[in-house]
Amino acid sequence: MLSPLARPLQTWVLRAFPRGESGIDYDSPADDPGLFAPDSATWQVHADFAGMLSGGLCALMLQTLHPAALAGVWDHSNFRQDLVGRLRRTTHFVAGTSYAPRGEALRLIERVRRIHSKVRGATEDGRPYSADDPALLTWVHVTEAYGFLQGYRRYAGPVPAADADRYFDETRVVAEALGARDVPRSEGEVAEYFRGVQPDLAFTARSRTVLGVLATMRLPVPLPGLSRDVFLGAGAALLPAWAEARLQRTPRQRLQAAVGARTLVAMAPLFRAGLRDGPAQHACRRMGLDESWVRRGFAKPLG
Repeated sequence: MLSPLARPLQTWVLRAFPRGESGIDYDSPADDPGLFAPDSATWQVHADFAGMLSGGLCALMLQTLHPAALAGVWDHSNFRQDLVGRLRRTTHFVAGTSYAPRGEALRLIERVRRIHSKVRGATEDGRPYSADDPALLTWVHVTEAYGFLQGYRRYAGPVPAADADRYFDETRVVAEALGARDVPRSEGEVAEYFRGVQPDLAFTARSRTVLGVLATMRLPVPLPGLSRDVFLGAGAALLPAWAEARLQRTPRQRLQAAVGARTLVAMAPLFRAGLRDGPAQHACRRMGLDESWVRRGFAKPLG
């Protein structure tokens, strides 16, 4: 039985990310763990909706700093008209590769590989890029994994250092299947990677445009403006200090991020209570596990 407060949040999620739209079968075959075992760090981190959505938005902000990643979005997507659709497709891919049976997960990876093979062009300063470039795939993966882990830590619960390293080591499997190379496999390696890649990053007029579209997108949910601002703020609160500086975030924006983070901290337990039939829960049933398996947390049980 859902609480009166959890029920509207369940409705919010179902409107933002409709079930059945992905066409992914999470229920069979039985006992197929997919790409990750039920006791993986990945199953824990990716089960938390608040952390995943805020972390995904953090990753999008980071990705606007990479000229090649930005050019691919600029040249090969209708982000101005369908940014919500792009978020949904990314959500389905991450959920499917995390919780679907192995065959379904590999099918999703192969489909993305085919799409990437057609995405080519030139950056603003004329350098060629391709979406299947291993270095670019590594950048996209690291920003997403970083965002998801920080989102879990901020809005779900603590993650010990050993489990954080385990998470990065596990999730690189998907990045490498897509074609990424030299993927960081620990939190220390991620920090080193970010230090090394910063000379290649830039905050440009295109970056501002994409961030502007992000800041004005309209989610198909009740209170769309407020919902957007809470999650964008909560995502921005996860940015590393060097990225905040690169993105030239103002004191006002930093205050909005702090407010969004505090709001999501208060709301996250309600999302957790209201969302009991997502991909993670289906994967638990497929493996014959109690559905609370993916809500047990790391250092302590989650509320």
